[in-house]
Amino acid sequence: MTRRVKKWIAIAAIPAVLLLIRLYTSRPLRDLVPQSTSIWSADGELLRATLAADGQYRVWTPLKEMSPSLVDAFLLKEDRWFYCHPGVNPVSLVRAAITTWRGKGRQGGSTLTMQLARLLYHMNTRTPAGKLKQSVAALWLDARYSKRSILEAYLNLAPFGGNIQGVGAASRIYFGKPPSQIDLGEAITLGVIPQHPTRAGRGLEQSRLLSARTQLARLWINKNHPTDSERRQLELPVLAPADSAIPLRAPHFTDAILQANPGLSGPIATTLDAGLQQLVERQVDRYLIQASDRGIRNAAILLVDYRDMSVKSWVGSADYANQEIHGQINGVITKRSPGSTLKPFIYALALDQGVLHPHTILRDAPTSFGPFTPENFDGNFVGPIPAQDALIRSRNIPAVWIATQLRQPDLYQFLHTAGVGGMKPESYYGLALALGGGEVTMEELAGLYAMLANQGVLQPLRTRPSEPKREGVRLLSPEASFITVDMLSHNPRPGEDATLAPPGKWPIAWKTGTSWDFRDAWSAGIVGPYILVVWIGDFEARGNPSFVGAEAAAPLFFRIADALNLEKPNEAFNLPAPPAGVTKVAVCADSGDLPTRFCPQTVETWYIPGKSPIRVCNLHRPVMLDVSTGLPTCPPYAAATTQEVFEFWPSDMMKLFREAGMPRRKAPSVPDCAVDESSGIPKISTPLRLDYSRYFWPKKKGCSKRLMNTGCSRTRHSLLEHP
Repeated sequence: MTRRVKKWIAIAAIPAVLLLIRLYTSRPLRDLVPQSTSIWSADGELLRATLAADGQYRVWTPLKEMSPSLVDAFLLKEDRWFYCHPGVNPVSLVRAAITTWRGKGRQGGSTLTMQLARLLYHMNTRTPAGKLKQSVAALWLDARYSKRSILEAYLNLAPFGGNIQGVGAASRIYFGKPPSQIDLGEAITLGVIPQHPTRAGRGLEQSRLLSARTQLARLWINKNHPTDSERRQLELPVLAPADSAIPLRAPHFTDAILQANPGLSGPIATTLDAGLQQLVERQVDRYLIQASDRGIRNAAILLVDYRDMSVKSWVGSADYANQEIHGQINGVITKRSPGSTLKPFIYALALDQGVLHPHTILRDAPTSFGPFTPENFDGNFVGPIPAQDALIRSRNIPAVWIATQLRQPDLYQFLHTAGVGGMKPESYYGLALALGGGEVTMEELAGLYAMLANQGVLQPLRTRPSEPKREGVRLLSPEASFITVDMLSHNPRPGEDATLAPPGKWPIAWKTGTSWDFRDAWSAGIVGPYILVVWIGDFEARGNPSFVGAEAAAPLFFRIADALNLEKPNEAFNLPAPPAGVTKVAVCADSGDLPTRFCPQTVETWYIPGKSPIRVCNLHRPVMLDVSTGLPTCPPYAAATTQEVFEFWPSDMMKLFREAGMPRRKAPSVPDCAVDESSGIPKISTPLRLDYSRYFWPKKKGCSKRLMNTGCSRTRHSLLEHP
């Protein structure tokens, strides 16, 4: 083999060796230094960054996410021949050595790769030996990594004053924007800071920095011939805002993320929507300013997209930094009394267990349940009231009565199965649990309302996109869930905010709650594709007469709901369609039972075949009256008789009607013979003579004959039971 061939083989071996070295390298440069834990929103905004293990703010940013002007400014300032040298530029080193030797000032002559080596390996490069080590390290880096990797690493490790490293942190701290949005003027400013990092720590207005920026701007103009717009950016002074700091957005949410991921460094992606977070925070701030004269100073908000159970907005308190309201307490995960916000689940369980349908007439009258004698919030009683109205008007007596009728599961068992934590034994609460006697967090309450929206399936909330959406556990039937949501959708908006509803607004199904001694005001419900929970209160648990759900929490709830709808004007959304297992039937408007021909008015209501109770109306009865005396009469009738239909209310209901200013005509006392036999109203002779046959289903195993649609355990709902 000739010497010439050996020479060419040796030359060809050089790139092969370099290729092998590069292939040998498996550890990315970003893994050679500790990273800040950076928490990111779903729409790409930095919410928070913590100090890295070495005490630096370092938010690693890929090169493709940096403004081209920013990259070019650094190359122009630090290393114009970056893509041409192997890590060391001999010409620059010689020129720097001559300049320093002649006493014209200290000049380093380092390439960008050499500066990266110094930052990575913490070298002292002020001595000839140190400079030699730096040069060797730069050659090694250039052999192992691509130019783009080296450039990216340098821009993420360059010092920017104090404990700020890299353009990812610097651009946000000094200019409040990510590196991708840095304009030319800001890029030139950032480009000179690494040469004067200690001065940047005292502000960008330092004269040495301004002078260096001017020189780099002139060099840019000479090299790139900028447009008029770019010239204006270069000529205008660029100063950092006085309150520049590392971002701290959604602080309660990021606190929760850090607590759930201890020791994790690097980027953490979340489901939070920074735009919606800002929208919610803005509405909270405006509302609290207007409501401050009522002593309303704090609020917490949770917004969840129930389609994938992702958290979109999380406000733990009105002001994280306000010590007067204990602002760092996270209201979203704090246990509070929910007031009446649990009532929808009592009604949903009752729908599932065949206790009622939406128009079942309930009694809102003074009632004792053993030693427990609840009262309504307003201290009044309204008498007979449809179940739907009792729910949306939050009547306490009907809710407690329904709770007594629940079996497997009752409300306590339901909440326990739903994962409500920290519950005491059932005997501790008694029936007061139906009126908010327990405690829940906003997370738990949002999960329960999302369960209604998701057809009875409970799923955990998601704060990170990497968390898979789980199948969940079924707590209610699709039919009961749908009907409950439909009932809540009839709850009217607060009158004072009715004019705020935009055209084509999303459907809203919602409920309010007020805890004991006016300590907590709530409003929770479904707003289009979202679950929105609003809490107004005081973290010191001090009562305030203004903390009433309908008066304090509901107005803020609808401000946020309308703002969400306006934010997404093109996103149409309707409540889920009725499942196949529900139907509508006509019932008597006054009794809620199947109407006879004497019912003056009927209404349609949702009905679950096989579950919902069914019976024939016995409220309206025809009576034969003697025209001359006006008294009931028996056959044979005199010539002058007439038939009139009366409402046969029990005496306690008649008393309530009178007290409410709605007196009813008293039905006469009539003998059995005075009831029109053709009315269709059954007349009891003995139980054996009444023909129930058309109200029975076939006999089921383990059951005796049972009334249609009531079930074996519901035989107390007889045909003639009074409403």
